[in-house]
Amino acid sequence: MILNRKSVELLAPAGNWDALVAAVEAGADAVYLGGKHFNMRMHRNKETNFDDEMLKKAIEYAHAHGVQLYITLNNLISVEEVEPLKRYLTYLNEIRPDAILVQDFAVLELTRELGVDIPLHTSVMMNTHNEHAIKKLKEYGITRIVVGREMTLSELALFKERTGLEIEYFMHGDMCIAESGQCIHSGVLFGQSGNRGRCLKPCRWQYKLIDEATGEVLDKDDQQDYKLALKDMCMYRNIPELIQAGVFSFKIEGRMRPADFVRRIVATYRKAIDAYIADPMGYTVDEEGWKELYENRARDFTTTFALGQPDERAIGFDGSREPRFFSSAVEEPGFQDDILKAEEPIRAENPAHRTLSVQVSDLAAVRAACENGADTVYLAGEVFKPKKPWTLKEIAEAIAIGREHGTRIVISTPRTTMRRECGELEQFLQAVDALQPSGIMVSNLGSLKLAQECTSLPVQADFSFNLFNHMAATFLKKNGIVMGTASLELAFEQVRGLVENSPLPIEVIVHGSYESMICDHNFAAMQLPYNHLANPELVEKHYALKDTAGEIHSLRMDQFGRNHILFAKDLCYYPYLEKFNGVASFRIEAKDYEPELVGRLTAAYRKALDKLSAGEPYLDEADFAAMQQEGPRKLGVGVYRFRQSQNSL
Repeated sequence: MILNRKSVELLAPAGNWDALVAAVEAGADAVYLGGKHFNMRMHRNKETNFDDEMLKKAIEYAHAHGVQLYITLNNLISVEEVEPLKRYLTYLNEIRPDAILVQDFAVLELTRELGVDIPLHTSVMMNTHNEHAIKKLKEYGITRIVVGREMTLSELALFKERTGLEIEYFMHGDMCIAESGQCIHSGVLFGQSGNRGRCLKPCRWQYKLIDEATGEVLDKDDQQDYKLALKDMCMYRNIPELIQAGVFSFKIEGRMRPADFVRRIVATYRKAIDAYIADPMGYTVDEEGWKELYENRARDFTTTFALGQPDERAIGFDGSREPRFFSSAVEEPGFQDDILKAEEPIRAENPAHRTLSVQVSDLAAVRAACENGADTVYLAGEVFKPKKPWTLKEIAEAIAIGREHGTRIVISTPRTTMRRECGELEQFLQAVDALQPSGIMVSNLGSLKLAQECTSLPVQADFSFNLFNHMAATFLKKNGIVMGTASLELAFEQVRGLVENSPLPIEVIVHGSYESMICDHNFAAMQLPYNHLANPELVEKHYALKDTAGEIHSLRMDQFGRNHILFAKDLCYYPYLEKFNGVASFRIEAKDYEPELVGRLTAAYRKALDKLSAGEPYLDEADFAAMQQEGPRKLGVGVYRFRQSQNSL
């Protein structure tokens, strides 16, 4: 590869006009910024982001200086925002930025509907991490992928080679500990979603590591409590590796940063990139530039996943360099349900029979759900240790149990499907197709494409698609999905809007354990004398994180080594079932439950839904009391205690 000045793009953030000017004057090739709505930086909106007139001026200024300008339209869109979004997209098409960064599938659908012909880049929040997803996105005019932060440079190189699309990579700044687009902690707990630009950063809280079974604090003698506080990304010392891996756009995080920060960091990277392009073999790190970055850092630095799996050195355990805490730990809501009680039921027609689905992790739970009235049983795509992943033999047996009871058996796929998982999934799906289950439930666009190529089965979309609005539902339906799952961050009012307007049948999770984050870090191993070769039995144990409000967040490791952080309280919408008119399916998330509990919950919900269908009073106080006493965690209403997930209008 022969390098020149156009081989690499240095992409700078701008939160206001001064930062834009600083980025351009310091040598940025491109700048990204957001309007007053629909972007991932909605805090401090009065001082930051650009109103419509300033967006137009910013584009004119950038183009006058030979700089590209990209506009971030990269948060999830709820139903009430769709019409304003149409007007905004029409305006952007008039003022002609060089690209729009997107997360929500609704934007892909609307740009087609409105005839918007601006190039589209996927936001990192779309969690694009496999080549199969890109094949689908290309059909919608995507020209660049902002890849997930969990990808190594070696994976990026293969990604680029196989897709031919430009690769954009966050190479400096604040990073999330959770997989992109898959953290809902702030959205559920505060009604301020990280997927909607309002994250209150629960990852920056203090936590103690405990043995979940005994409650014993395992790190009580240290002060290393900031377990999830990832250090800032810094690839300054690895510019050659980035360029040779095929990364085109070097992205600096920091749209909330002041102009002097932007000017300094852009100038430092500009000088280093130009030096490498001019003389790759003779290039050495400019230590003065490094000193400039290091002495002006906020947090300490890490290279996260770029050079391989990060260890405890990537975490700022003592919290000493945290520049700001956006929130403190609070008790999760139980049945704080005044808002939910006042909500009007969904205005939609009910089928004669209300469908009940249950997601499980083993054969005993399959049988328990089938025997107690489940219409559909999902075989979980991720199984939490010490349970084992599904074998083809077990899947065949589950299908046989389902047929015996007239229950649909649907195969779930993992939420994250990197190169390894895709290779396994392709073979798995072909084998599963021969077994003829009732369907496949997928978790990302890549899995969707593989399921459609490798099977003849109906395909559903799981909650990790972050389905927020009816236009995204339209996108999924046009791409072959037969049922979608409502996002776990939608308040009831917004679920009502989704169900009432969606052309796609919508499933709602009404009970069970659910995850605040999914992470590619082994948090227990970072703090304990634990090695998967020397003492593999420790991998099978259940640990938890205890926050300063006393809430205990179970840690669950799946078969791929990823950690799932559960909410302290499980969902329970049993007392409110009469409000859920017209939903296609009521789901119990039971993959962290033992078979006996699966059976009892299934029976209770089956009885309640049948009574609702018959027009009879359904609430059984004894069943409700048993639910609250028998589960592994307390129960609550989650985000339904809010009127809505706070929007960006």
